[in-house]
Amino acid sequence: MTNPKIIDGNALAAQMRTLIAERVAEQKASGGPCPGLAVVLVGDDPASQVYVRNKNKRADEVGINSFEHLLPADTSEAALLALVAQLNNDPKIHGILVQLPLPNHINAQKVLESIDPAKDVDGFHPFNVGRLATGGTALVPCTPLGCLLMLKRHFGDLSGQRAIVLGRSNIVGKPMAQLLLRESATVTIAHSRSRDLASECRRADIVVAAVGRPEMVRQDWVKPGAVVIDVGINRVPAAEAGKTRLVGDVAFDEVMPLASAITPVPGGVGPMTIAMLLRNTLEACAHQQGLPFRDLL
Repeated sequence: MTNPKIIDGNALAAQMRTLIAERVAEQKASGGPCPGLAVVLVGDDPASQVYVRNKNKRADEVGINSFEHLLPADTSEAALLALVAQLNNDPKIHGILVQLPLPNHINAQKVLESIDPAKDVDGFHPFNVGRLATGGTALVPCTPLGCLLMLKRHFGDLSGQRAIVLGRSNIVGKPMAQLLLRESATVTIAHSRSRDLASECRRADIVVAAVGRPEMVRQDWVKPGAVVIDVGINRVPAAEAGKTRLVGDVAFDEVMPLASAITPVPGGVGPMTIAMLLRNTLEACAHQQGLPFRDLL
């Protein structure tokens, strides 16, 4: 029997994909375009390859056209920028995602800033970052957006909830804090220089852990009844020699008895990231075509 404390990211992501597929079908049936997503992968990083395959598979399942661009690791920065410019000008492409990390000889920030903000389905362009920070309409990074959906499904209204975000990255920590502020939560951002992290965490109704340190958040860091969202994905040695296992930033077995709800690793936040990418592609398509967009959140 499923533990009701565990927030099932696989199940929630499947619900989102069903809704997205319905919206895509409605749009096409009414004469609108099929949303198109271009994913660019430079090099042969195994984790990135798996992630890109999953993105393309899920896009196909919901009726979104996926366009995969696999480039060798020695691709020049100029060649990558030229491809992005081509995709910016392609009317069949409504969303562009350049998979990170990029090889060291390519300036990742320069590439991300070259993407048309209207097609920036990762939400990393400074235009979208600024719009989110100032309360405007923006394409939002997929992982924090998925975390927000999980929290809203649990709480409903987040107004007045005390939240702590562990981590200040541009990809998760900062946009997560902005999204929580937008929902009128009271937000603390903590990081490696924060003093007495454990006591800061114990004050929070919501803990979002996104620091990339295996099982850093222990039982005595969490207030009874808190909701814990674990964004971390860390590979650590398994009991069997030569094997590894995935753990989050939260010591799951310790914290679960205290929490009112918690996400597992794997099977928590990860599936939501791809679901939100598909949602962002649908939103980007609607805005570019001047069509109404009914949010799924």
